[in-house]
Amino acid sequence: MPATGRGSIMKGDAMQGGGAIKRLFKGGRRDPLDVLRSVYGYSAFRGEQQRVIERVVAGGDAVVLFPTGAGKSLCFQIPALCREGVGLVVSPLIALMRDQVEAMTQLGVRAAALNSSLTREEFLAVRRSLAAGTLDLLYVTPERIVTPAFREMMEGVPIALLAIDEAHCVSQWGHDFRPEYRALGAFAEQFPGVPRLALTATADPHTRDDIIERLRLDAAEVFTTSFDRPNIAYEIAERDQPRQQLLRFLARHPGESGIVYCLSRAKVEETAEWLNAQGLRALPYHAGMDRALRDANQDAFLKEDALCLVATVAFGMGIDKPDVRYVAHLDLPGSVEAYYQETGRAGRDGLPSDVWMAYGMADVVQRRRMIDEGGAADEVKRVERAKLNALLAICETVGCRRQAILAHFGEAHPGGCGNCDTCNTPVETWDGTEAAIKALAAIYRTGERFGTGHLIDVLTGKANEKTERFGHTQMPVFGAGRDIAPGVWQSIFRQLLAGGLVSVDHGAYGALKLEPEARAVFRREREVRFRKDRPQTGRKARAGQAPAARDRSTLSGDDRALFEKLRAERLSIAKDLDVPPYVIFPDTTLIALARERPRDLAELLDIPGIGETKRDRFGEAFLAVIGDFVETM
Repeated sequence: MPATGRGSIMKGDAMQGGGAIKRLFKGGRRDPLDVLRSVYGYSAFRGEQQRVIERVVAGGDAVVLFPTGAGKSLCFQIPALCREGVGLVVSPLIALMRDQVEAMTQLGVRAAALNSSLTREEFLAVRRSLAAGTLDLLYVTPERIVTPAFREMMEGVPIALLAIDEAHCVSQWGHDFRPEYRALGAFAEQFPGVPRLALTATADPHTRDDIIERLRLDAAEVFTTSFDRPNIAYEIAERDQPRQQLLRFLARHPGESGIVYCLSRAKVEETAEWLNAQGLRALPYHAGMDRALRDANQDAFLKEDALCLVATVAFGMGIDKPDVRYVAHLDLPGSVEAYYQETGRAGRDGLPSDVWMAYGMADVVQRRRMIDEGGAADEVKRVERAKLNALLAICETVGCRRQAILAHFGEAHPGGCGNCDTCNTPVETWDGTEAAIKALAAIYRTGERFGTGHLIDVLTGKANEKTERFGHTQMPVFGAGRDIAPGVWQSIFRQLLAGGLVSVDHGAYGALKLEPEARAVFRREREVRFRKDRPQTGRKARAGQAPAARDRSTLSGDDRALFEKLRAERLSIAKDLDVPPYVIFPDTTLIALARERPRDLAELLDIPGIGETKRDRFGEAFLAVIGDFVETM
């Protein structure tokens, strides 16, 4: 067995090796399947990938609507390697560009990025590479690619294609709207004959139509596949001691990486500090932080194992880390699209992963206030309210969560997925018509001037300064709901909001108002059924107190032990190269190595995820680990 070659694996070697490997691709088109095998180390395309790639290689436009983890990047990377010229990739985030360039370099692909983080010397180096024809992929920000200076720089440079990643940013109906994306529609006239792709993992039908119109992709073929992520387990819990709920969830994931999302910067900081005090390594990330610290925390998340990143939605778009094993939300996102994209950062490698969210009445009120007080046009606000209502319906559903999520994207699912909380522990419901009438009557009798807390005091017959001052203790509705606990009334009002029977008047300090749909309930023409909130344990959680996490790799015994040794070798190599471990090999490749235990460099090419460049660079190091392990058995 060859000795480990780790000492020779230095960052400079990647660039030299990349150039040597990539010279094979120029001077004629190559078969996409050959590129997939030799560069990426996979024997077959997945889903619709091959059809997309064949269309773009032939010069056609495409709109690609694939879920996270379905391999969208290959749909522009492989055509760029098969066509003459450089592939231009519009990417919205500098950190994302850097990660993708590093990943391409390790594959032996000549890639670079143009963004504001480059020094003048680095910029000139990219420009020289473009002029010399020695770049295969160039990642560019949307702001830069539409400038006259960029067009001037590209004069005479053959362009293989233009890929517009995170294309939902072009739409004002999308949750990550970026106005500069709209200028990309002019690319068809500026560079005629260049095939264009728009790619996104999150777009409802309205947003999809907007993408096609704004980017002038009317002649493009639309490719879509199921948005189902069967490896993700969904769980949404009623908020009750949210920090303890979160800690119990995180205790199911010892030694694993994940993300906790919070709505505000202050909450991010407070939550990260609290998790560290509980013995969990957690770092904050939000737009208000010093940029150097924010970038350092993101680097740590990408390059370390067992790290929890607590973040606002400023973090995550396009994050390529495949081994995120959990995503938690301590606050309600603004739409199903936002929820789907943020939870979709878990389990990109296809291995089992969990997503969890706690939400309550305060979330509903806060989100609706943000919409109502925002500066958007009335039509945009109307759409945002509808998107929020769709998410609330998913939160309150008594049916399969997966079925409800996919229905929002126009995809039918039979339900009974067996991998969400409502399927694994069916939700009880109860006839809440009488309770709903009492709640609606309390809103009406008190003049639609009060929030949930005061209304519950009225319904439960709580005499205090406020109920007496307004004369509410003399009303027939006072005490009419004594038979229902205040916590259940909280759930009732929350579900009335989610069901559109009441609304919040933020101009009146959060007072509840009746909606026209409430009339049918008053007249007993409409039955109202409520879900029963699940009882909370009430016990305090401590890190590591929960049962050990389920074996996500499906490995056991000697295979599991070898996997951990391979994982340690990968981490050591990644530190030498100053890259994330998954850039060397994803967990799925390590799992295959632990099971198959190849004996030589030739057999390594039979392992998914090992192409020629990675075999030549890293093969001997991993073969040595396997050989040493076998000898000691």
